Amino acid sequence: MTQKINSGEIWTANLDPRNGTEPGKKRPVLIIQDQTMLDMLHPSTIIIPLTTKLIDNLEPLRIRIKAQTSLKKDSDLLMDQIRAIDNSRLITGPIAKLDNLLMHKAYRAIAEILGIPFLTTTLSTNKYIGIAEDPAPYRRKPS
Repeated sequence: MTQKINSGEIWTANLDPRNGTEPGKKRPVLIIQDQTMLDMLHPSTIIIPLTTKLIDNLEPLRIRIKAQTSLKKDSDLLMDQIRAIDNSRLITGPIAKLDNLLMHKAYRAIAEILGIPFLTTTLSTNKYIGIAEDPAPYRRKPS
């Protein structure tokens, strides 16, 4: 693979062989690795797999991505399946690119899943403005 990889892009990757609950087969994945590491041609890339088996109202574990460009079906980001893969697993891409608002939502969900206070930024300037008062805004309230 010689094409440049960019954070926020969706690529097709071969995730076989799978192990246990890991998603396998060829499927779309969101590139979430920092662009500096991608530009350094780091040999692995941090990704989040997508699935077309949609489950509503399951944030932060799932974030819905609408079909766009070559991503033919609505899909859910499997936020609890974040992992690093060898770059040789990336097959084709980019097939889509997430906008800043969806990437912000994904990073916020990652922070919540990992228990990290989320640093808020202004999307227009991308400057950090501090830790969010409520680092878990997507957490569902108990019934």
